[in-house]
Amino acid sequence: MLDGSATGPKTIEIGNWSGKAVFSPRAMLKSMLTRPEFDSPGIYFLRSQSESYEFDESIYIGEAEELRARLKQHIADRDFESVVCFLSKDEMLTKAHIKYLESRLIALSREANSSFIENNNNPKGARLSEADVSDMEYFIEQIRLILPTVGMNSLVIAAPHATTSTESAACEATYKVKSKTLDATMVETEEGFVVKAGSQASPKTSKSIAEGWLKIRKKLVDAEVLQQEANQLVFTEDTIFSSPSAASSVILGRQAPGPISWVNANGQTYKEVQEGTSDT
Repeated sequence: MLDGSATGPKTIEIGNWSGKAVFSPRAMLKSMLTRPEFDSPGIYFLRSQSESYEFDESIYIGEAEELRARLKQHIADRDFESVVCFLSKDEMLTKAHIKYLESRLIALSREANSSFIENNNNPKGARLSEADVSDMEYFIEQIRLILPTVGMNSLVIAAPHATTSTESAACEATYKVKSKTLDATMVETEEGFVVKAGSQASPKTSKSIAEGWLKIRKKLVDAEVLQQEANQLVFTEDTIFSSPSAASSVILGRQAPGPISWVNANGQTYKEVQEGTSDT
């Protein structure tokens, strides 16, 4: 933490990794750009609140041979709340490397389907040697570890297990999925959105479902967290999701915006509850 604040600018390093991350809220970015790290080439994520009901955050992923110049441009032409940049401490990242990283990270973020991705296209990555590809895939794994620590979930698909106690869950908001044929309960906790054991899911999927949700379903089935019982799939244990849309889409087997697919005991949708909370 560079200013002693948990939400302020910070640098992040991982032992034995040649890379480095620099995070900054937009309000402090201009002063941060005087740091020497921003002379370097690198990859960056711009985060903002999503206008889509399906996602909590909106992400733009880009690359630059000089991060300072590109981010100055974005301050002028893009609306965002925070940025995290990834660069090499040993200055070994080349233009080909960062083009490869940009392409792979956009593709992985679209597959994860946890954030709205603002990039309009999937850029073609540079051709690298096998050794360089291995190095860049390791670089991506470190990015995957760091992003959630700065509040970005674009590479998070789902975690198949949850450890929410009965006592804490009782104090949290509880919702039922809107369905005539399925009974599923979700609890909003500090850890995420927990679908309770015994909840039902559709055994079928529609063509509208995103690839990311399909991968989550497969992951849960492979882990035997979702098991076939009679004509339904059933959750055998509490299961945590990164967003209400992830939970509802996996359960219903189709694209199902979470904010309007979950209702509480009073019949209010998750969206209506959140709007009521923000007005108070």
